[in-house]
Amino acid sequence: MERIAEWLHEKNPGLDGPIGPDEDLIEARLIDSMDFLEFVDLLEELSGRSIDLQEVTIDDFRTLARVRERFLSAAG
Repeated sequence: MERIAEWLHEKNPGLDGPIGPDEDLIEARLIDSMDFLEFVDLLEELSGRSIDLQEVTIDDFRTLARVRERFLSAAG
């Protein structure tokens, strides 16, 4: 999760402090449509699996907790 937080801070240089696990990344505009595919690429790199965008919903990317559960856990 550290690499994801680093990426979010890189994309949002004005962001101070940690990102809470339940903070809505989309509502807070930490991920926008221009960065979304890059975010998916990062998750694929970290998980070692490809993400079929037809099998996920926007809610799967909404919080760090959900990202961890959906893409980075063994059962994801």
